[in-house]
Amino acid sequence: MDIIISTFLLLYSLLTGTGEEHIAAKQLAIASINAAAGDTILQPNMQTLTEEDQQAADPNAAPAVKKDPQPNAPIVKGIYVTAHTTGHPRMTSLLELIDNTELNSMVIDIKDDNGYITYQTATPELLELGTPKKFIPNVDNLMKTLNEFEIYPIARIVVFKDTVLAVKRPELSFLHEDGTIWKNGRGESFVNPYDKEVWDYNIAVAKEAARLGFKEIQFDYVRFPEGFENRADSLTFTKTEGLSRVDAVAGFVKYAREQLEPLGVRVSVDIFGYAASVPAAEGIGQDFVKISNDVHIISPMIYPSHYSAGWFNQKTPDRSPYETIKGAIQDTHKKLADTGELKPIIRPWIQDFTASWLGRGNYIKYGKAEVEAQIKALKDSGVDEYLLWNAGNKYSPNVDYK
Repeated sequence: MDIIISTFLLLYSLLTGTGEEHIAAKQLAIASINAAAGDTILQPNMQTLTEEDQQAADPNAAPAVKKDPQPNAPIVKGIYVTAHTTGHPRMTSLLELIDNTELNSMVIDIKDDNGYITYQTATPELLELGTPKKFIPNVDNLMKTLNEFEIYPIARIVVFKDTVLAVKRPELSFLHEDGTIWKNGRGESFVNPYDKEVWDYNIAVAKEAARLGFKEIQFDYVRFPEGFENRADSLTFTKTEGLSRVDAVAGFVKYAREQLEPLGVRVSVDIFGYAASVPAAEGIGQDFVKISNDVHIISPMIYPSHYSAGWFNQKTPDRSPYETIKGAIQDTHKKLADTGELKPIIRPWIQDFTASWLGRGNYIKYGKAEVEAQIKALKDSGVDEYLLWNAGNKYSPNVDYK
């Protein structure tokens, strides 16, 4: 489908849709076709990128050599596990699930959606900016358990959505004219992707995760807030001269990979599934190709529930898991078609939850058949790796994960 037509359909279907889960996708769609607004620099009070950092962050420069530090890593088929779950009796059933199926990996929160470091760290560098909250009772014991079950461990780190750091260091966030911290509609705050101190803090968390034994670092929320281009002029923050929002985000990803590769860990990034189907989202600073060029794995979140009427010729995409996933992966392949040897492994997030918020007639209950349909769509599209998302870590029984 022509990108202009598809973007129009996206806007129409999203803006007429309902449900809280559509909010981010609506704003992404709008951002993808709006010109980026100029950023007003009101208080140059942060540690911005040096000239050397700007060169490293320049997405127009020749991409650095990308080397997979784990060429013999397994074909990853994994599940999301909250830090809280690692200390809950449910963890036993999840270990059994992986032990008895084709699943072989867990994505575990090490820095969560609020910004808390999820285990008790004693590292001064992390304690300076971070705030530990002991969700994982004993991280060393957790790593031993994962090793015993031969589970490939992935550390999820939420980067720029960080309410904890914003409250602790407001100057690293986005401020209203009265000095208060900007919050989104859900009461969450972000920190500034232009700020090198924020970069280094998150990479320090990642380096400790690598030392703990995680094989891969998965960065999430690698972007500005949704709809940022509509509010940038009214907020106080520092922008590095000459760098767009896309430059800042892509620069962080490149810098993070270069810092982490020598430690033998892979770098992956979560990204909106829509990003493969629309132009670069200048408003939030995400360019699917530029980010993909500097990661070992790209993980588009292609949940059928996140696509609205008309996508991939489906009246109700949530009710058509096979067709929706296949269409999303086809767009992903097209988006990355010209990346050559820089093309990362495509490992999508798929849906193992029921999107009842979509309303009667717009969703179906997800279980064994729906999960298997998504896996088949991936396989039929040449994708063998995937991750299953369920926020409560309750996964459908008796699924054939092959």
